[in-house]
Amino acid sequence: MFSRLLVPLDGSPLAEAALPVAERLAKALDATLVLLHVVERKAPATVHGHRHLTEQSGAQAYLEETAAALRHRGVKVEVHVHDVPEPDVAQSIASHGDDERADLIVLCTHGFGGVRDFVFGSIAQQVLQRGTTPVLLVRVPRRGEPAREFAPRTILVALDATADAEAALAPAAALAKALGAKLRLAMVVATQATMRGDRAPAAMLMPSAARAILDAEEERADAYLEGLAQPIEAAGARVETEVRRGDAASELASGAAAEDVGLIVAATHGRAGLQAIWAGSTVARLLKRTTAPILLLRTVDS
Repeated sequence: MFSRLLVPLDGSPLAEAALPVAERLAKALDATLVLLHVVERKAPATVHGHRHLTEQSGAQAYLEETAAALRHRGVKVEVHVHDVPEPDVAQSIASHGDDERADLIVLCTHGFGGVRDFVFGSIAQQVLQRGTTPVLLVRVPRRGEPAREFAPRTILVALDATADAEAALAPAAALAKALGAKLRLAMVVATQATMRGDRAPAAMLMPSAARAILDAEEERADAYLEGLAQPIEAAGARVETEVRRGDAASELASGAAAEDVGLIVAATHGRAGLQAIWAGSTVARLLKRTTAPILLLRTVDS
């Protein structure tokens, strides 16, 4: 399912934070890494205080050196420098996902802007909107924080009872098999305090009715997840289910920490933006609350 992994690099250690995850996946999946650098028009000399590759020859040498080290460790690697200076690096990376026939783009959450800009206005959003290539977001460790080895024993699949979200199940199952991990199917049901949108005023006016509705939703969610788990278990995978109550980002992050989740997988409707469980600032808040990489898959419009 994932045979070509595109890893954009700009020469900075921040961007290189994606490499250990990409390497682990490449070995587990017998996939090829494609190291990409896009020469930026009017590129700054540094990125977040680190060097920034600004011309073709330096970028080619850097990618070849990085590739040689990966090949020495048994990874299949290709390199590509897009040498025509681009004013919009994010869009160029998104386009290269298709050009390089990539099944997955692996990116760090810093190095091309802040977390919110990265998710909602930059690379990941453009890739999801303008292509079908999944995006794996790898959080850069904070200063003084040790890098976490990517060896997930549990893969959390975030669901919301929609067919779009269920598109994450097959890729997550494939990754679980390759990595020797178990799947944890998770769904978050709101509490009265965390209800949003049109439901919030009604909950305040009719608290007893709101409690009953949310309790019923929790029961339906339990049954829904069990129904999804059964065929996956029948195919030989290890699967657990969990329904949590509260704010989606907070509860997914808490569940991931409690279960030592090493990877979070979710699907999103790319053309209309990050919706459902990923609506508003959920992704940005989740990235701030978990050290686990997050794999976002674009669902195809009907």
